[in-house]
Amino acid sequence: MMKSHLQPFLHYLSGDKGLSPNTLESYGRDVSQFLEFAEERGASQPDEIRRSHVMLYLGSLRGAGRATATLNRNAVSLRAFFHYLLKERLIEQDPTLDMETMKPDKKAPMVLTISEIEQLLAAPDVSTPQGVRDKAMLELLYATGIKVSELISLNVDDVNTDMKFARCTGTSGKERVVPIGTLAAESVSAYTSLMRDKLLRDHQEEQAMFLNSLGGRLTRQGFWKIIKKYAREANIEQDITPHTLRHSFAAHLLEGGADLRSVQQMLGHADISTTQIYNGIARKNMKEVYESHHPRAR
Repeated sequence: MMKSHLQPFLHYLSGDKGLSPNTLESYGRDVSQFLEFAEERGASQPDEIRRSHVMLYLGSLRGAGRATATLNRNAVSLRAFFHYLLKERLIEQDPTLDMETMKPDKKAPMVLTISEIEQLLAAPDVSTPQGVRDKAMLELLYATGIKVSELISLNVDDVNTDMKFARCTGTSGKERVVPIGTLAAESVSAYTSLMRDKLLRDHQEEQAMFLNSLGGRLTRQGFWKIIKKYAREANIEQDITPHTLRHSFAAHLLEGGADLRSVQQMLGHADISTTQIYNGIARKNMKEVYESHHPRAR
């Protein structure tokens, strides 16, 4: 029986590769189930196994609803097994040679409802400089869909509240201009005209738009703490991150009828396939799309 090769294979992995007991158990289970599958289809010896057996087996796992990660783990287990058989000269050809792994399944992004967004944006205490700053940041994130790294990199001159646009630079160094809605513009204006100077302290030359309590540029970690705090205060049960507002921005635009290409431009995605996770398509001018469909463009 082909399973007679299983224990020597696991012993080889344990001795030569130093794999953990849990990993060995996983390899053993994957290979054992495959060997049963192959034997049922007429392969009684390792050298009778063909690439078609492997592909049929992985196909059966996919047909049973197994996740891509599970399929890829099985493929890794089988590669290791056939590499061992080839090393021991028990087979002349490896049926898994050059077999590609599958791309992981794309999970749908976590999106807040419009009601949850309203609760989150209403959470900051706007009677304090920090609260006005936080309100402006949250409004701007949801209004533009920019990343938190882009948000904290903004300088005062990058946001024009009269013309309602923000200029940001992505991780690739490419600059883009995105529209912002009336409510976000009002929140940012209230912060810059009334409260930012109170946070500046002795850093009068600081150009950063959003400041920490010491008057310097707010950090990514600082903003993470801020959004987690307001999520708790808004009684949002989901474990949200700054990216949740970016996802919600895109999803809410598309739900309102915005076209995918315009949302791609606003998010700064180089490839529209990245934006397709949010779904939906049509064709309109980007600014018209924004003003017509974003819940807070007013």
